[in-house]
Amino acid sequence: MSQSGIRFFNENTSFRLRNKKSIRAWISDAVINEGKIPGEISVIFCNDSFLLDMNIRYLNHDTLTDIITFEYNEGLLISGDIFISIERVKENARLFSKSFNDELHRVIIHGMLHLCGYKDKTMKDTATMRRMEEAYLVLFRTP
Repeated sequence: MSQSGIRFFNENTSFRLRNKKSIRAWISDAVINEGKIPGEISVIFCNDSFLLDMNIRYLNHDTLTDIITFEYNEGLLISGDIFISIERVKENARLFSKSFNDELHRVIIHGMLHLCGYKDKTMKDTATMRRMEEAYLVLFRTP
């Protein structure tokens, strides 16, 4: 599978992702590292109102969020949609004293980890998710 199955889109935002090729390769490598096969993965950047509407409509959650992931996996083939609110990423970067790019990369890999089966509903699962995010963020920053 080539990395061309990983695509980036925008909904209700003028944000444009830089370094698409390296981020695409990083996501693909992470999926492979998890023992899975990269399939069709869409990363959709949007604004708060777009993601809030999806959160209400599909998940019955009336709250702002930075990411919603829908997985369409078939066995080891990892496919899905990762919706990311650029407004939440900017706000969270400010709140956590991180750069916008670091926070964006964390959210992107968070979505990929969800597609690979990681959960974050319990404290134990959340701790595992955070460890995995950090491990993959280090790999992305390493030349």
